[in-house]
Amino acid sequence: MSSSSSPDGARFGWASLHRFVLITLLGFASGLPLALTGQALQAWLSLEGLDVATIGFLSLVGLPYTFKFLWAPLMDRFDLPWLGRRRGWLVLTQLLLAGALMLLAATSPKGNLQWFALIAVAIAFLSASQDVAYDAYRTEVLPARERGLGSSLNVMGYRMAMILSGGVAMIWTDPAQGGGWTWPEVYRLMAALMVAAAVISATLLPKVPKPQVPQSVAGHDLRGFVAVLLAAVAGYAATNWAIGPAVRELMAPLWHGSTMSTTLQQRWMDLVALLLGLGFTLPLAAWAARRARFETLVSGLGHYFSQPGAVAFLAFIVLYKLGDAFAGSLLTPFLLKGMAYASAEVGVVNKVIGLWLTILGALLGGALMLRLGLWRALMLFGVLQAASNLGFWWLAVNGQNALPGLLLPAFDWGFVKLAHPTPVDGGLLMVIAFENLSGGMGTAAFLAFLMSLTSQRFTATQFALLSAFASVGRVWVGPLAGVLAESIGWPSFFVVSTLAALPALLMLWVMRDSVRALEVDPDTLGATDD
Repeated sequence: MSSSSSPDGARFGWASLHRFVLITLLGFASGLPLALTGQALQAWLSLEGLDVATIGFLSLVGLPYTFKFLWAPLMDRFDLPWLGRRRGWLVLTQLLLAGALMLLAATSPKGNLQWFALIAVAIAFLSASQDVAYDAYRTEVLPARERGLGSSLNVMGYRMAMILSGGVAMIWTDPAQGGGWTWPEVYRLMAALMVAAAVISATLLPKVPKPQVPQSVAGHDLRGFVAVLLAAVAGYAATNWAIGPAVRELMAPLWHGSTMSTTLQQRWMDLVALLLGLGFTLPLAAWAARRARFETLVSGLGHYFSQPGAVAFLAFIVLYKLGDAFAGSLLTPFLLKGMAYASAEVGVVNKVIGLWLTILGALLGGALMLRLGLWRALMLFGVLQAASNLGFWWLAVNGQNALPGLLLPAFDWGFVKLAHPTPVDGGLLMVIAFENLSGGMGTAAFLAFLMSLTSQRFTATQFALLSAFASVGRVWVGPLAGVLAESIGWPSFFVVSTLAALPALLMLWVMRDSVRALEVDPDTLGATDD
């Protein structure tokens, strides 16, 4: 019997299972450094006593995630020797990540905050580079019909990494409940796991074909990348030495008679300077790329922008997870400092129970997408994401013990333990459950949407562009979220985060025909399964 007469059997055979297992493992490797420069880092800094506004600004260590499309063309154009397309970049970035995590573990955030932040930026750069290679590899290795489930398994993998580096690590570092670990010890363990990921990448990943592209412009790509890098350095220098001082000079009269603290005033001025500097640097980098004939970047982005509705899609990508990012950007400081929950309780509820619910949400989202289709899934899950932010508003207004909780018994599983029974607040559990289920479903649909927009020839460049725009909210709202939470208080902050989710839903309704067109699988048009 031919495979075309039983498409379901051909669709999910042993080769599919192999791909799905490895996508899950690579998702774990992708999520590990993301958490270590995000919520795990916030927990470390919160326990070190840094203020919320400063922690918000330190979310900018994730800036490389928003600019990774600038060096992604080099990873599209060049392949490292011996390991083949994509795999060489994966192995290299994973080994370098292990080294950078060891270096961060040896640095005190209080003793040398600037050096600590620079190392964290380096980790984010290497992590973003790993993501460029992995996102392109995942898009190329998964047939279009497997992308919904593949997205769900990817979410499951990186959320499992966040359970380990966030939830389990917070239990480890709780002096009363856990094993009495220090955060440097946690980061050294994560470095060892990145070495293990590199071994898996080098030995088990199936190869992906290399598309036929002209090699005559490789030199242009190298010169183009250097030109873009120099433009970024020039933009940073201009922001530091010209734009920043000018903003402080112009805004100084606004603070006369203000009761706002000097630190918070400075953070607002820093935020304005940051936005103006970005507005100067991005056009400068685009001009440098064109002048230096950065062919893969220009061609890849040109190919994407030639699609109908390309600009609208980018705007939607920025907005879809914006409300979610707003609420989540300072969630750990909110629970530890604003709500005064114990570290072990936050670790158990938010990082362990909550992230398992995210995995369940991602798997449920992937399954529902088979029936709902892409547009209806994005709309339904987006509404649920927005509604979940109101749960944090309710928690901030009502405080602890508003709902009956439960007592988690002491346990010792070898790798993690609770020394004493731990109370779990009922309100916290309810809010975290709803937020993580809806967030997991939304992320699964969103990743499938991003993969539907990419071209095979420019997979790394285009997916890096799209995912960079998707990370704008997660990275760039941090400074604004920090000063806003300090200025207006937590309840009002979570109302603002809910309102921030509404423009994307309106855009999605207007763009429904364009999004539905992406649901057609080009691999199945005019062809049968082999």
